[in-house]
Amino acid sequence: MTGVQTCALPISKSGKFRKLTRISSSAKLLNKKNIDLADNIWIGHYCLVDGTGGVTLGEGVQLSSHTVVYSHSSQDAIRLLGKHFIEFQDINRPGYKLKSVSIGDYTFVGTSSVILPGSTIGKGCIIGAGTVVNGTIPDYAIAVGNPVKIVGDTRERDKRRFGD
Repeated sequence: MTGVQTCALPISKSGKFRKLTRISSSAKLLNKKNIDLADNIWIGHYCLVDGTGGVTLGEGVQLSSHTVVYSHSSQDAIRLLGKHFIEFQDINRPGYKLKSVSIGDYTFVGTSSVILPGSTIGKGCIIGAGTVVNGTIPDYAIAVGNPVKIVGDTRERDKRRFGD
């Protein structure tokens, strides 16, 4: 598979190798030690996963191209500290936000979505392209937009394919 890392990082925080997890060679993972990957994951082209505050991706999670997952935010800290920003450790910076992100099993995140610090997305969800998630999305939700809105349930959608 050209452009796909098949063994460079697919190791969970537990140290177990995840043979079905695939990560595009153009994806960027920051603070890898704080990123917990289950198996059968796809992290698409030009994605950014920021593990600073901790990120957990459940089994079968699919991150489409150009998607970003942030677990920290420094916009207030940089504004408050100005040129002294770099003199402080992350956790000691006023206004610095450090919150983990969790994405549940078999959730699909559409192209160019942004997942903000502290967000939790349940299992079996579909997050539409370009969606900005800031908070909690329940299991099986179909969520779209900015601000994010829940517009459906994947179980209802799937009934058409598989019956009751």
